Amino acid sequence: MSRSKNTFSSWRRRLAQRAVHAGWAWMRRAGTVSAERPGRFRFGAIGENTKLAFPLGTVFGEPWIHLGSYCIVAEQVTLTAGLMPDLDLGPDPILRIGNGVVLGRGSHVIADTTVTIGDDCYFGPYVYVTSTNHSYDDPHEPIGKQWPRMEPVEIGPGCWIGTNAVILPGARIGRNVVVAAGAVVRGQVPDHSVVAGAPAKVVRRWDPVAGWQPPLRTPPPVPIPDGVTSEQLHALAELDEETVARLAELDLEVRDVAEDVHAQSGDVRAEP
Repeated sequence: MSRSKNTFSSWRRRLAQRAVHAGWAWMRRAGTVSAERPGRFRFGAIGENTKLAFPLGTVFGEPWIHLGSYCIVAEQVTLTAGLMPDLDLGPDPILRIGNGVVLGRGSHVIADTTVTIGDDCYFGPYVYVTSTNHSYDDPHEPIGKQWPRMEPVEIGPGCWIGTNAVILPGARIGRNVVVAAGAVVRGQVPDHSVVAGAPAKVVRRWDPVAGWQPPLRTPPPVPIPDGVTSEQLHALAELDEETVARLAELDLEVRDVAEDVHAQSGDVRAEP
């Protein structure tokens, strides 16, 4: 036998749910950190239109953290400078993040010594970047009690760092590099390359003459033609797949006809 619903209780639950969601949305807006609303944080520098989403991860050593402009730092991202809070790290910044950088949700950037992230780098979720690694020289001492090793980390501009990638101390990643999801990077990575694996190795690289080697398996995205409006794009998105396929076929037919006409006109001009 089905139980009767309590309409009043159901209405109250819906109202409470809406109130919770509205309250959480307000908290996220109010808790967002920016240059205009830094809250309790005193970053060494934070550029215009840079936002740190709420809730934040662990953040300390912010006087030695410099954030560029137009950056997006997602929820639960950890940014630290120094081994622990309240240290005097000297006159120079320890963690530098360039302009237009996106740090995905749950990522960690641990800068016990210098970490530099270039402009327009995009990080997927849960990327881990650290300039410090545990040492285990003494086999009789707990590893956590041994003094760590530190090496600067540098990530060049325009890089894409995939989900769950790990960037280890001493890594030098070049310009426009793709780091595959789950890769563990150490050492030097050349410009315009793709690395994958643990430890990460170069699996594809750009050659100025031959292009990408090995060649890319998929064609490059087709850019939106000049003059196309947002309204036209919305209208195109609403078309069903069959209509889009038919339009593509018509476009190919028109191109074929144009090529035939061009070829025939060329043959006529070639006659004496």
